[in-house]
Amino acid sequence: MSTAVTTTEQHAVTDALTHRALRFLTAGSVDDGKSTLIGRLLYDSRAILADQLDALEKRAAGQPIDLSLLTDGLEAEREQGITIDVAYRYFATRARKFIIADAPGHEQYTRNMVTAAAGSDAAVVLVDITKLDWKTRPVALLPQTRRHSLLAQLLRVPSLVFAVNKLDAVDDPKTAFEAVREALLAFAQQAGMDVAGIVPVSALRGDNVTAPAAEWAGWYGGPSLLQLLHKLPATDERHDGSLLVPVQYVAREGEGTGHQPRTYWGRIAHGSVKAGDEVQAFPSGEVATVKEVRRAGEVVERCEAGQSAGLVLDRQIDVSRGDWLATPASLQTTQQFSATLAWLDTEPAVVGRKYWVRHGHRWVQARITAIDSRLDIHTLSDTDAHELAVNEIGRVQVQAQSPLPVEPYADNRVGGALIVVDPATHRTSGALLVKAAA
Repeated sequence: MSTAVTTTEQHAVTDALTHRALRFLTAGSVDDGKSTLIGRLLYDSRAILADQLDALEKRAAGQPIDLSLLTDGLEAEREQGITIDVAYRYFATRARKFIIADAPGHEQYTRNMVTAAAGSDAAVVLVDITKLDWKTRPVALLPQTRRHSLLAQLLRVPSLVFAVNKLDAVDDPKTAFEAVREALLAFAQQAGMDVAGIVPVSALRGDNVTAPAAEWAGWYGGPSLLQLLHKLPATDERHDGSLLVPVQYVAREGEGTGHQPRTYWGRIAHGSVKAGDEVQAFPSGEVATVKEVRRAGEVVERCEAGQSAGLVLDRQIDVSRGDWLATPASLQTTQQFSATLAWLDTEPAVVGRKYWVRHGHRWVQARITAIDSRLDIHTLSDTDAHELAVNEIGRVQVQAQSPLPVEPYADNRVGGALIVVDPATHRTSGALLVKAAA
């Protein structure tokens, strides 16, 4: 145990020195204890305001505090006792800062889980052991456990952690945990997932959440959930190679003067930039030289992947929101590409129908030209499909109305991801993860 803690502290100090907070989401099925787990982390880390704590204690009226109320902020969530929207919470230890996204477990709100996963460094998938027949092997996992894990893998969430919850409610926690752990490892191996850890917890009692539980030390001996989170790496896109910046905002300076330099702001998808570098705008194709690089309103020497940067060019060229700035001749544009589609709308995805897609900050029309297959989340095999229903995942072919500088999602999460929107209802209908240009 001491070695694990020492390693954890070393990783945590390194991340703290570089100011890299860990963004993680909690996922899993309904009532698996996600909101309670986050409440426990906040409570034990003393990240609850005094007035919040007073309100919870008054509501409890002498009973144990309902920690799930710290994240379930919507009135409908409190009424139904479920999480609907993604709730973001922040807390910090002496070694590291954390940003938590509490994702809903109900199938109806899977789209919100996808939203949370898209920007996360880690996913903590909760498994409610009281819902499983752990005495019969192999243990059958819940569909949402499998679905959320697969979505986290598809969305390139770097670290996947399983937290086996409510072990205080079973009569033989050691045997129960080992049975479920065996099933989770078999599922992960079949799906090709790398698992960062499988941790036994009781979110309600706080066992093994922030500190190891003494009663489990004899048969578990691993880190607590918080100790494991301390040593997980933060996401870092590649800093070398070509530059790619989706332009989010164009700022004009010097209003009322003859010369009005423009600053093109965006978060760098990959590569780095400094004054003197040449950049090419897409779709205009014009080339200019970077005159200044700005960050948080200050001129800096350089900016790298993951940072929001403002580029001032040596001459005015045609660039607006939705355009891209990149190393000259590095972008490969295409109108046709293959992708993995996670469908989130109640109206099925069908071949031939037009949708709006957003790539970076650029909107274009596109249509699905073919549905190659659908993923069966129970067998993890590809099956034939002519449409994709809500919460289904499939392989599709897409044709955009105009060329886009898409990249494989496996190489970059910014250049390889698109949002699908229904033009009639304006609902977010799906998430496209680019496989390759057609």
